Amino acid sequence: MYVIELQFECFDNTTVTAVDKAINGLMDALRYNGQVLGREFPIVMGDGEFFVRVVCPEQDSLHPSYHSDFVKVCLERLSQASLLAPKVRLLGRDLNSEQVAENEPPSWQVLYTTYVHTCSPLRSGDTLLPIPLYRNPATLNGDHKAVIKWQTEWQACDEIQMAGACRAEHAALHEICDVSSLLFKRGWDLRGRIEFITKIPTYYYQYRVGGESLESERQRQCPKCGGEWLLPEPELDIFHFKCDECRIVSNISWDHIK
Repeated sequence: MYVIELQFECFDNTTVTAVDKAINGLMDALRYNGQVLGREFPIVMGDGEFFVRVVCPEQDSLHPSYHSDFVKVCLERLSQASLLAPKVRLLGRDLNSEQVAENEPPSWQVLYTTYVHTCSPLRSGDTLLPIPLYRNPATLNGDHKAVIKWQTEWQACDEIQMAGACRAEHAALHEICDVSSLLFKRGWDLRGRIEFITKIPTYYYQYRVGGESLESERQRQCPKCGGEWLLPEPELDIFHFKCDECRIVSNISWDHIK
């Protein structure tokens, strides 16, 4: 990932309120297209100019060729706040972030995230490295907002269940573990949409914790079709189960992994 600075210059008198609305609108649009990562974008005010530092998947993530229609609209709206289109300056690689997957199409891919990750939830099945969402055509309604919203909710549930300090833990686990949950169904449907768009086999990650024993875990069957899906060896050191029919991968319960 890379840290990039955006510089917005004023060409006429304006107000902080107008600038705030215009820049944050653009940041939201870029985020929902996968071009910038994270959810908070501090705006620094200078002398007739404003600065925003963002983390992007690649050096050229903000290239106009990747812009969604919503990003283009938000760029045009900058003039309403008397702002010029932003100047983009690459500051360097972010040492705390992962690198992204190569530009070559993977043999398969998976929707996988955790509450500590800010990168794209679409991962290469060959390396588990994140694939920038903007590399692919829009998922729904012109950008990738549906995928980003799903990721945000999944991460919120993951953080609640990892903390394990309130009654909401069980409800959060239900959402990321059970195929009957609304979050699981929505994510699995998005997976299908991504596969349709990219023509690449795309899987959905089912989180697994609990269970009675390691032996009983090995005997688990696919939660959708009931078929056998235990792999001879785990893929990417995480996925012990994989159903090619239902496009689901999962792990042996973390409670029983030594």
